[in-house]
Amino acid sequence: MTTGQKTFAAAALMAGLMLGVGGAAAEGLIISNWDGYMAPDAVEGFTARTGYPAELVLHATNEEIMGKLIASGGKGYDVVFVSSPFAEVLNNLGLAETLDHARIPNVANLYPEATTLAHDPGNTFSVPYAWGTTGLCYRSDLVSPAPTSWNDLLQPSDALKGKTTMLATDRWLLAAGFLAKGLSVNETDPGKLAEVRDALIAAKKTLLAYDDTTFYAKLVSGEAEMVQAWDGWCNYGIAENPAIAYVIPKEGSDLWVDTMVILKASENKETAYAFVNDILAAENHRWAAENILYKVPNQPAMAALPAELTAQYPNMAITPTTLLGYEQLRDVGAATRDYARVVSEIKAAQ
Repeated sequence: MTTGQKTFAAAALMAGLMLGVGGAAAEGLIISNWDGYMAPDAVEGFTARTGYPAELVLHATNEEIMGKLIASGGKGYDVVFVSSPFAEVLNNLGLAETLDHARIPNVANLYPEATTLAHDPGNTFSVPYAWGTTGLCYRSDLVSPAPTSWNDLLQPSDALKGKTTMLATDRWLLAAGFLAKGLSVNETDPGKLAEVRDALIAAKKTLLAYDDTTFYAKLVSGEAEMVQAWDGWCNYGIAENPAIAYVIPKEGSDLWVDTMVILKASENKETAYAFVNDILAAENHRWAAENILYKVPNQPAMAALPAELTAQYPNMAITPTTLLGYEQLRDVGAATRDYARVVSEIKAAQ
């Protein structure tokens, strides 16, 4: 285990102990996912189609499930949904199954680009479930001119001060600062981290809030007029108010990828493989795109989306080629501790 992996493991273990490390006790397949991130009847449908019993348990954050997995050595869970940097850590810690693609025939539904992701070329330990960008979500009827740069958020006009929000999660909060300065979203240089910290402390004075969950509702109500947002969450706002729009700033975006990982410690490997394969069936994976309004890396699933969906939510039409032009978030090893420290300093600043 590298120093960086030990650092992350210690932090995740503490988070798991604080949140409770127990897995699920039910018999059969145990899947952990975020709430609402797959069809409400996905697990029941899987059982009906295959005869395999399964249960869904929820985690609120990547850090929560990672703490539990590290504390238990991966025992108590079979399939987990985590973002790609965390899948990378699970693999580095020896907790992720090395995938046998012969047992996941529907992996053939993935776009070719989804098999070349930087964190896991060839999908050797993770299968991408959803992917997308982070940008600016704004009220086009209230913000003029339209934003084009991350600096429109970090250095807003007087009219926008007190009417903007930024994401609270370490990786995405810092990514806005990195991108505004033309840096890598995985930057680890201490001097550059300090530079970004100072810029984000200055930006904090202009914010309405740090907000990962209700920012689109603030846009709908008019309490906020421009927010940092994941593209799918911006779509929730667009669904309620067509004046809400999404733009990727000229400096670019991160490429985020949420993945499915089978745990090496799983006692239900056959069922775990069957579940991942079931999710990758075009008709099942399409549900996520149509209902969660996030892009999925499943070519036949995306091809089957109705034209009116991409017309209403233009970011749903971002191509895999364009997505892979953005830098993917990666495990930053020992710098994870530096990221947490810097974000703590930003949020503590007056």
